[in-house]
Amino acid sequence: MPARLRSTTVRRGLAAALALPLLAVAATACGYGSKAEEEKDGGAAPAADAKKLSADRVRIGYFPNLTHATALVGDHRGLFQKELGGTKASYSQFNAGPSAIEALNSGSVDISWIGPNPAINGYVKSKGSNLRIVGGSASGGVKLVVDPKKIKTLDQVKGKKIATPQFGNTQDVALLNWAAEQGWKVDPQSGKGDVNVVRTDNKITPDAYRSGSIDGAWVPEPTASRLVALGGKVLLNEADLWPDKKFVITHVIVSQKFLDAHPDVVEAVLRGTVKTNAWIEANPDEAKKTANEKLKALSGKPLPQDVLDNAWPSIEFTNDPLASTLKAGAEHAVKAGLLEEPDLKGIYDLSTLNKVLAAEGEPAVEDAGLGVK
Repeated sequence: MPARLRSTTVRRGLAAALALPLLAVAATACGYGSKAEEEKDGGAAPAADAKKLSADRVRIGYFPNLTHATALVGDHRGLFQKELGGTKASYSQFNAGPSAIEALNSGSVDISWIGPNPAINGYVKSKGSNLRIVGGSASGGVKLVVDPKKIKTLDQVKGKKIATPQFGNTQDVALLNWAAEQGWKVDPQSGKGDVNVVRTDNKITPDAYRSGSIDGAWVPEPTASRLVALGGKVLLNEADLWPDKKFVITHVIVSQKFLDAHPDVVEAVLRGTVKTNAWIEANPDEAKKTANEKLKALSGKPLPQDVLDNAWPSIEFTNDPLASTLKAGAEHAVKAGLLEEPDLKGIYDLSTLNKVLAAEGEPAVEDAGLGVK
């Protein structure tokens, strides 16, 4: 089953959530790790006769993960560069949301693929002055994987040790919210309670599972499929908890300063994003291979084929940022006691994306009332 593309809007719904830590010391991440990787420049060179846009260069960031496959594929195939003409695209890779937000704030990155949690964090901390969400990228790709010898049913999760990537991150609050819906009590700060939530870096979660120090994990791809490869069983796909089985896992943000100064460049990148998603939909097998080739180029080795094949179908690539799910998720984070009531009005500016979608004959997407006025 190939990964799917949707650019339609979604209904508002209450479901499992993303979160922003209440305490600054609990730095948020996209659920992929806690350390930033060294920046790497690269990408296709502009054609010699290509016309330059309003900026000489645009600096693009993304994570070396399958949920950022739009960026992986668009970079590797030169699809963003094609739309940018003579404006050079350079790329940086990150392993954590805070480092990507820091790069955006410092001006070393102009546009970035990122998870919902760090985008909220960056927006709230800057009082709405540093970024806008301008496009969608991916939905889904998060699962509860357990040791089938210890847990056979959802009821048996009670009393077990379940890992999440980081305190207060998207998957952490999704688990806390789901546990609360079962009537179980868990202290959100310590993670102790009817379910013992163990905050564990995704890079070491497979080793923790192998050693038996955790009984399962609520994690994004490809970590979930790495656990399956070790004998784990998917007990719950988080998509099943959301209306239409859609929820934001990755979207596109831009520095407000760069958006104001170079709207034509942002439009070109979004046009490249929409065309990349269309190519992924039309060529799912080749897209999966291309994403893995880029991961190999960045890390030195590709994902194992069984992990790749298991992970890819659960991720839906989308032009829609699924704003209603970000809003619902923030509400659940507040309910869990991990987030003070945020003012997210203005976090979205989807006008450029909708212009691009109209030109491509695609329907407009909505901002769930959180757009700029």
